Amino acid sequence: MYARLLRSVGANARCFATEATPKVRPINKILISNRGEIACRVIRTARKLGVRTVAVFSDPDEKSLHTQLADEAYRVGEAASSASYLRGEHILEIAKQSGAQAIHPGYGFLSESVEFAELCQREGVIFMGPPSSAIRDMGIKSTSKAIMAAAGVPIINGYHGDDQSDECLQREAKAIGFPLMIKAVRGGGGKGMRIAENPEDFLSALNSARTESQKSFGDSSVLLERYVRSPRHVEVQVFADQYGDAVYLWERDCSVQRRHQKIIEEAPAPGLSEELRRELGEAAVRAAKAVGYVGAGTVEFILDKEDLSFHFMEMNTRLQVEHPISEMITGTDLVEWQIRVAAGERLPLKQEQITRNGHAFEARIYAENPRGGFLPGAGPLRYLSTPHPSAEVRVETGVREGDEVSVHYDPMIAKLVVWGENRSQALNSLIARLREYHISGLDTNINFLIDLASHPEFQLANVHTGFIDEHFDSLFPPIVISQQQVSQAALALVFNELQAAFSNSNGSQDPFSSAANARLNYALIRTYNLRANDKVYSVAVKYDGEDVQVQVDDGSWQVIKAQRVEDGVRLKIRANIDNNISTYNANIDGASISLFLESGKVDFELVQPKFLSAQVDQLGGGGSRVVAPMPGVLEKVLVKPGDQVKKGDSLAVLIAMKMEHILKAPKDATVKSIGGAEGDNVAKGAAVITFVDEEAAN
Repeated sequence: MYARLLRSVGANARCFATEATPKVRPINKILISNRGEIACRVIRTARKLGVRTVAVFSDPDEKSLHTQLADEAYRVGEAASSASYLRGEHILEIAKQSGAQAIHPGYGFLSESVEFAELCQREGVIFMGPPSSAIRDMGIKSTSKAIMAAAGVPIINGYHGDDQSDECLQREAKAIGFPLMIKAVRGGGGKGMRIAENPEDFLSALNSARTESQKSFGDSSVLLERYVRSPRHVEVQVFADQYGDAVYLWERDCSVQRRHQKIIEEAPAPGLSEELRRELGEAAVRAAKAVGYVGAGTVEFILDKEDLSFHFMEMNTRLQVEHPISEMITGTDLVEWQIRVAAGERLPLKQEQITRNGHAFEARIYAENPRGGFLPGAGPLRYLSTPHPSAEVRVETGVREGDEVSVHYDPMIAKLVVWGENRSQALNSLIARLREYHISGLDTNINFLIDLASHPEFQLANVHTGFIDEHFDSLFPPIVISQQQVSQAALALVFNELQAAFSNSNGSQDPFSSAANARLNYALIRTYNLRANDKVYSVAVKYDGEDVQVQVDDGSWQVIKAQRVEDGVRLKIRANIDNNISTYNANIDGASISLFLESGKVDFELVQPKFLSAQVDQLGGGGSRVVAPMPGVLEKVLVKPGDQVKKGDSLAVLIAMKMEHILKAPKDATVKSIGGAEGDNVAKGAAVITFVDEEAAN
């Protein structure tokens, strides 16, 4: 097999090097077969180059940002990806109809589709990615590892064979040893990936990986690999043109992950010698050349954090989500490179011309609940305020205030990218900018990102893929609501109410625009019941235009000097509480109060006193039902009314954001009813399985 692969690699290299001079085809219009922030990213560079853009949109994306930014936009189908952004033939028809010479696939969706790349080639439309042969070779992990071994790129031991029977895979798993990694042979993004800690877990993990892989990539085949505990995930950005030239643009460290998906990345990788950086880069270039690669690609390696040995993991044959940090340290625009190389131009820079300057971080801002197992969320962005973009700060996003994070697509809201002269400076900037990223209306991971970036071990760059698990307790300490925070929430209500009163009385949008802390001709006295972290606080407030007096839970009265700070329509308050002067932002939306503090966002709910005596366990009387932990589609129901189940039994499968989530029984019980049929959309918190109330039955 390896001899055949060596001959194949050699033939690829000869063909690649001796191919006739590529024809330069000017590109003046591009169709972007994607959505969200990557579509907006491509549009910005295309506009800079004077290239017109064509967007496609599904029904829920009709008014989205990328359709507004593009020069033209065409409906591509219904909400589901399979009925819209994965309709390759229809997208190609739109490209030809609109007169686009090229299609930029972004990442995800059709970006690594061999069939779509071949279809574009047959129809004479430029696919802004590698040749279909390279996608095929690198997209099937078992094939790619064999090619890499033949090209002299280090690989990790495992089973990459064609026999996918349970018996064969169990036998190979035993030979490799536990723990081991089960990975879909196609695709990426952590989908179709499971860890089997022991032989007893293997079949369950295997079936789950197969199901998710089939859903995501249309192929349930998997490979098995020795699982390296707590390695570093280091990847190299490569770029190749149609003339046989290839370069690397240094490496990125993407070690800190949840659910095998990256959440924070940095470039360059910390703690590596210049020699090791060159070795990684040169190995990545060999990998690209081995498959006749063209365009932007990323070669991913597992790096042992102890001895710094590295092994090939996979190649992503597309522009990566985290490409901006490579741009920040090299001063390049990789989308511009994509356009130029796709048009037949040579690489803009040679290897010796690619310099590295400073350090960059990217934090992925997701609609998700980190304290709830990082389960994805969806919903409206009712309030959105971002850091100000600059040469050192980029906010890569495809949404605006009022937009909806859809259950049908990835829950990423934005990428926050920062640059500094060194790692310490860049990290300080990242933390500061995260504190300026304010979102209300749905759960996000911003507080978690602040805690992660501030963690002492992260500050020291002691990163690895098991970082979150190792430091779980310190990353998720108990939530404590301080009396100062309760007072800050009450102040927000007071100033919000005063602003509304002044606006209604004299038409002014700001009651303090003419004179800060103007004395009122009456005293404002209010009592609020504020709930946070499952506790209700009773707060009394008096305000006479100069001082605010606050009493929490019948405690002593506290005099607070406070004023509203001019910040447009945003609610910004400066207050002296217990001789601690601080300025903070707040947002009030109905009964919801969000404070944006140095430690992150703190949410309160304004409740009525009668609520205090009517609290009940809405989670089902000690586990009498299983609810959907996030909005999604009920993919499978594994039980029926009357079934007896044991604690830990699988009850149903929920698909959310293209990820599979198995709902399990919290106790031994009898199934009473099912809260939906397979294929139904279910809301977060909706009862999926209800159990018989055994106590009532007795």
